[in-house]
Amino acid sequence: MKYHSLNGEITALEDINLTVDEGEFVSIVGPSGCGKSTLLSLMAGLLFPTSGSIYIGGSRVTGPSHQVGYMLQKDHLFEWRTIIENVMLGLEITKTLNKSTKSYVIKLLETYGLAEFKDKYPSQLSGGMRQRAALIRTLAINPQILLLDEAFSALDYQTRLAVTEDIYSIIKRENKTAILVSHDIAESISMADRVIVLTKRPGKIKSIYGIKFSCDNRTPLNCREAPEFRYYFNKVWKDLDIHV
Repeated sequence: MKYHSLNGEITALEDINLTVDEGEFVSIVGPSGCGKSTLLSLMAGLLFPTSGSIYIGGSRVTGPSHQVGYMLQKDHLFEWRTIIENVMLGLEITKTLNKSTKSYVIKLLETYGLAEFKDKYPSQLSGGMRQRAALIRTLAINPQILLLDEAFSALDYQTRLAVTEDIYSIIKRENKTAILVSHDIAESISMADRVIVLTKRPGKIKSIYGIKFSCDNRTPLNCREAPEFRYYFNKVWKDLDIHV
């Protein structure tokens, strides 16, 4: 992926060759400005690669699609709409709001503890609840793939730990494929089946780690306490070559 600027051509990403399996949770980490968010925008069909192609289920990506849900750093809930109105927004935009899809949204709200808050406004919810509502809004259009771009970084540390538990369990229970971009190494390792480390710009794949933990009940918090966690953390840290 190359950009044209006043200073000339900038190569953001180069030689990216990557396959993500159905139902897999993949984390992408790398130095600031290495093209992580650009890579998600390419996957979402919001940008088009200068060369090369992206395929979902054998079909080439030519633009935004219902198959892909994108969750950003901020929840972007509309303060003047109730929670249920917010989570149905994607269905309204795609003109797929009907009795069946509304029923699915209500079921998601009930399953994930927001049913009693459906008529509240975003300002009446905690940061964690707002983020859960944002995820339900993304799930409402029933995408196959979820793209999470620094989706938890706006939260304070304690809330962030709780929300990653929450979001991880929802993604796994709904059997979604997920790709997370994060600056947080611990978060990336604790949630992912694989961690992909990018180099500094132009972003290339430096290394890929298959993440295996010995804990019986795999949750992000349990993984942080697993004996293998420190090994993966040190590997990724060294690959990022961060100088403080």
